[in-house]
Amino acid sequence: MIASRTISTTMIARAALFVLLAMVLAVRPVAAQSILRDAETEALLNDMAAPLVEAAGLQSNGFEIVLVNDQSINAFVAGGQRVFIHSGLLLAADNANEVQGVIAHELGHVTGGHAISIRDGFSNAGNISILSILAAAALIAAGAPDAGMAVMSGGSRAAIGQFLAFSRVQESSSDLAGAEYLSTAGISGRGSLAFFRRIQNQEYRLAIPQTNAYNRTHPLSGDRIAILTELYENDPAWDAPTDPALEARFQRARAKLLGFIETPQRTMIAYPQSDTSVPARYARAYAWHKEAYPDRALAEVDALLADAPHDPYFLELRGQVLLESGRPDEALPALREATLNSRSNPLIAALFGHALIATEDSANYEEALSVLRTAVQRDNRNPFAWRRLGYIYSQEGDLARAYLATAEYASLTGQPREAFVNAQQAMLGIPQGTPDWLRAQDIVMAMRGEVEELDEDERRERRRPAPDG
Repeated sequence: MIASRTISTTMIARAALFVLLAMVLAVRPVAAQSILRDAETEALLNDMAAPLVEAAGLQSNGFEIVLVNDQSINAFVAGGQRVFIHSGLLLAADNANEVQGVIAHELGHVTGGHAISIRDGFSNAGNISILSILAAAALIAAGAPDAGMAVMSGGSRAAIGQFLAFSRVQESSSDLAGAEYLSTAGISGRGSLAFFRRIQNQEYRLAIPQTNAYNRTHPLSGDRIAILTELYENDPAWDAPTDPALEARFQRARAKLLGFIETPQRTMIAYPQSDTSVPARYARAYAWHKEAYPDRALAEVDALLADAPHDPYFLELRGQVLLESGRPDEALPALREATLNSRSNPLIAALFGHALIATEDSANYEEALSVLRTAVQRDNRNPFAWRRLGYIYSQEGDLARAYLATAEYASLTGQPREAFVNAQQAMLGIPQGTPDWLRAQDIVMAMRGEVEELDEDERRERRRPAPDG
């Protein structure tokens, strides 16, 4: 009987922990998802958000929008002033105004500190569940397993209910804050309403109940739409048009994203050859490039450049197609001009630096070094640029800074041991007290804890007894 009771208690604990884990996974972003980086899209999203960030009273230099490679229609915040938008949301949006509505809502989460306070909500819910586990264990130990199971089940339901209610309150407050920011910025709420209706239609298709919000993290879509409709339709900005230039930029970036993410076949359906608009040519250029038809891709890009010969993003794409088709020498003029015309945008500059290296002509290495150093100075979170810079340093004989660049690359790509070891090597060859030496020291200090944790995990794994048989 004792053994039976012990097993039952363990099973209950595991079941409750599983419920809590499911709650965490329901609200936390998936860390394994990849980040999409594109100079044109990032500039667009920042410009779309700028008036809303100002309306929310935030500093623009501390705010960032991150594009996540995920086909679902979603956006979230995860601490600080960073808003994560799924690629699926951009593709689902019909216009720039709809995306601005989403950004306004997410800014409501930022200003409300919801990424932090949600931990409190989870903690309170977790306390209920933990108390239920303890009470259930006591009942089982006393010989009342059925009563123990009932207590644990009721406690888990209460925990989940409290947490979901907490989440719904946060969503409602973000809806209202987002409406305020749109109004202050003079941006219409039409797009926000259109997007909520799109979500509601999706729920209809999935047969999601529309009458009871108890088991939802968000309020009922119908209730949200009713409240926001009254706010938006009575707002002076209701009839405010979207800047045509901003809308044109959005349609370009959306088509570019679709060409990059979707299969070439789906891209061609969305943008058939008969469509000679800028977005259509942009999307098809990516589709042809993905299908390894560089000449067809270049034909589309050259048609774009015929009307806008100095557009940095069209030039960037032309250089990318040539470079990735094994023609780096031909790519240099377009990428050099793209870098110049974009004011040395770090993402474009990193591609240009890579092309200079890819020529395998040592005469280009000095320019590559200058270009890549500028790129990482302006954006030090680009692992590709750091890796290319490390190669140039090694070719130039500056092994200490090659170690430092490799450490930067490893730290950004989740390789703490490699970052730790390379940063230590860099400190041995860089003059003490210089900015590069101090940066290497920072990496050593930052990575030491992670390396020690990995080492301890490995020791525990070695001490673990082998399974029977």
